[in-house]
Formats: sequence, structure tokens, C-alpha cells
Amino acid sequence: MKSKLTLLCLLMSIGLLTAVAQTADKVDSVIYAKLKSEGIDRSQVMDVLSMLTDVNGPRLTNSPGYKTAANYAKKTMEGWGLSNVHFDSFGEFGKGWQVKKFGLSATAPTYFNIISNPKAWSPGIKGTVSAEVVYLNVKTEEDLEKYKGKLKGKIVLFNFPIMPKPHFEPDATRVADSTLLKMANAASRDRAASGNRRFATGAPEDITYKKWLLCQTEGALAVLECSRGDHGTLYPQAATIPYAPSVPFGERVRAHAANAPKILPQILVAAEHYNRLVRQIEKGVAVKLELTMETEFTPAEDGFNVIAEIPGTDKSAEVVMIGAHLDSWHGGTGTTDNAVGVAICMEAMRLIKSMGVQPSRTIRIGLWGGEEQGLYGSRGYVKKHLGEMVEGKATLKPAAETFSIYLNTDNGTGKWRGINMQGNEKVRPIFREWLKPFEKTGTATLSLNSTGSTDHVAFDAIGLPGFQFITDPIEYFTRSWHSNMDTYERAIEADLKYNAVLMATLAWQASVRKDLVPRQ
Repeated sequence: MKSKLTLLCLLMSIGLLTAVAQTADKVDSVIYAKLKSEGIDRSQVMDVLSMLTDVNGPRLTNSPGYKTAANYAKKTMEGWGLSNVHFDSFGEFGKGWQVKKFGLSATAPTYFNIISNPKAWSPGIKGTVSAEVVYLNVKTEEDLEKYKGKLKGKIVLFNFPIMPKPHFEPDATRVADSTLLKMANAASRDRAASGNRRFATGAPEDITYKKWLLCQTEGALAVLECSRGDHGTLYPQAATIPYAPSVPFGERVRAHAANAPKILPQILVAAEHYNRLVRQIEKGVAVKLELTMETEFTPAEDGFNVIAEIPGTDKSAEVVMIGAHLDSWHGGTGTTDNAVGVAICMEAMRLIKSMGVQPSRTIRIGLWGGEEQGLYGSRGYVKKHLGEMVEGKATLKPAAETFSIYLNTDNGTGKWRGINMQGNEKVRPIFREWLKPFEKTGTATLSLNSTGSTDHVAFDAIGLPGFQFITDPIEYFTRSWHSNMDTYERAIEADLKYNAVLMATLAWQASVRKDLVPRQ
């Protein structure tokens, strides 16, 4: 009987605590109505997105495009009346880079323009050159011998063809109810699908390294690689610096580094066009290409984030933070990855500011650099201002003690369907209350899943509440992620407006609740 009574008391206590939390975190209907009216009827999110992409994109970290986009964001937020708008260094990054002029076409046996893009931080070539093409069909070390003395001044087709397959399933999807149910029932610390994916290269690393070495020592003019993807979509990222498999990854210099070694010009080619070139050569036909490739490096320097805030009142020393990464890859204009996130966060700050009411806590926005190269911006910010892991233990700075929550947006244009709670069960009743105005419109899932590969990880890693939204994928991994097709047209206006209102609502609620958001 005593044990049953104790259990009953415990359950009643939990119920009482939940009821108190729900009452304390109930969304202010007047505030929500104002945010929704401004965010739906007078939204600026698409205009901000167009400025970031059509005008300033792409935004490779430390490139001229990144800097002009950062200046635009800074000036815009200053114009909205945000405070303490500034650039904040996250530490050493490396060189900037941009394409000044580029074109690649086949001139023999027949002419066609080749869908292609230089890899980031690749050197250029002086003037326009015409050169013969060699297909480096190497599977073993013995095969390498056949190409010695035959690559000087040639354009090399480096890897094997990647054969596209017909699309029998739609490219664009939303998260199914059955998937949301599985996520809601997930056990603590399950790893959700993340934004970092690896793709097979088609050759062992040692053979690949020796192929690169052969191209360099033989004096090849440029190296072409077949991109994954189809329908003319390609996915250019950083240029390759060849390393022997025995060199640990942590000791390998990356292409953007100040001390990066000299490498060959590298170009990624759409699969359909790359494969055509290979088929021509395998038929014994001589292939010639005409190449113009002018690239520009800028001096190595520290990278920086863009920071701004709406000051709090009675709890101004405590901070609620929202953010997204400003940088992108360079094939398209970095729309879904991640100008949409930046536009949502900027719009959320505008919506809150437009109400003319100050929050209790300070609401801060972080637009991060260097995310694509390894979360440089957010990790640098956290280490500089909040703390770091030392010998497996979080060492926090004073600012971390008054830090409430970080809400991140990445992973595309789709509507947010809920929140990955990073294993933090304590936030469930809080988020449940905050999402009530959005339940009927499809946003209610709370999952204990931990998702990775984007900027909330930097906060979560030292024990601060950092979260990423469950997002409808739309065409993210199938079409736009890191691709030349990541353009303004991929954005869904209704979803971005909705997400901006949701972000503003959550940030406001976090800023006015009685206590800081609980940690694990």
C-alpha cells in the first residue's frame, strides 16, 4: 500500500509540475496574432531571400560574395532598428575564392556546351585554351603505366562515369504522418537523418591518390570529374588536395587553407555530358575541349559571423538566440542551403521588432560563416563566448550561465513539422505549449532524436539547449543541396512565411518565460 501511495503522489507531482509548466509557457495570443499578421500579410522574407541569392549569392566563406551578403544583412538589420549589429570573428579560416570567368565546351568531334563548374579554391588557367582529352581509365596500379607520358597539356577525365537512373519517385516530398509518428516515438539520442552525406568515389583511396599524383607529375592541364546527380544537376564543392591514405585526416591541409599546396585546376561535369565524352573516347574518337577558367583568390584571413540583437529589459543579461549559416557552396546561389534559413531568422527578428514591445531577455541572431567546411562559425562563436570541451568535460564561461536556448534552421525550404529535442525530455512540456498555435497547421511533432551536421551542434556539444527543426525535405537532397540548381526558384514562399512566424513566436516565448530553458 505504501509503495502504491508513493507512486500515486509521484504521478500527481509530475502532473502538477506539467500543469504549472503549461500554464507558465502558454503562448500569448495577442503577441502571436501580431506576429502572424505582420509575417503573413506584410512579409519581407522573399525580398531578403532574393537579395541574398540573386544579388549576392553564392556566398563561399571569406569570398567577396560572402562579404557583400554579410554587409547587406548587417545594413538591413541596422535599418530595422536592431542593436549591436556587428561582425564577430570566429578565428582563422583561410583564403577567399571566386570564379571570375568560366566556360567549357566540346569542339570535336562535334560542338556542345558542357554543363560544368569549377571546384572551390581551384586555380585557374590563363586565357582560353584548346586541348585534347584523355580518359584516365585506371582500376589497378598496372593500368597507370599506360598513361605515363600521355597527359602533358591534356584535359583529363579523372573518374568513372556515374550512370543516372530514371526517377520513378517524386523528387519533392513532405514528411509523412507515419514518419512523424516514428520520430515522436523515437528513443532518446537516436540519430536522425543529417545534412552530411558521403558518396562513393568508385575507386580505392590508394589508387585515387596515385591517379592524382600521375596527373600532377605528368603536367595535365586540368582535371574533369563526373558529378553525382542527373538532369544536368551537379554538386561542386572544394577542390581535392591529394593525400596518401596513410596521412591522417586531421593532418591533411584543406583547399582553403593559407598553406594549401599547389594543385591542378579541377572542374565538375554533369553526368550526362561527362558520360558522353567517355563514350566518344571509348569509340576511338578524338575529343577536343575549349576551356576558359579564370578564378581569383583573396588573402587568407579570419572568418566572421554576423551578430545582432533586440535588447531585453529586466533580464537583459540572459540570452535567447536564433541562427542559420550565411555561407554556401558556389554552384548555385545557395538558396535552400541556407539563404532560406538566414531569411527566416532575419524576418523573425523584424517581426519581433515590429511589435514595438521589448522582450524580457535579449534576443540575439547569429548568421554563421564556415558551416560548410565544418561548423567553423558557430563552433568559433561558442568557444569564444560560451565555453568549450576540455578533456571530455564542458568548461563554461559566465555568459553560458545566462544562456537560455539556441534555435537553428537549416535543411531546406520546407515547412517545419516539429523539433528534434536532442534527448532533452525536460523541454517537451515547454515546446508542447509553444507549438499549440501551430498544431492544426501540421507542426506538433516532438522527437527525442538528436540530429547533427548543422550549427546547433556547437551549442549542444557543451550542454546548452540547442535545437534543429524537423523540416519537410521537398527537393533538398534530391535536387538542391549543394547543387547548381540551388536557386531562388527552389524556395516555397508560404513555408518560409510560416516558419518565420513560428521562429519569432518561439524566440519571444523563450524570452519572456519565467526561467531559462532547462538543460539535460
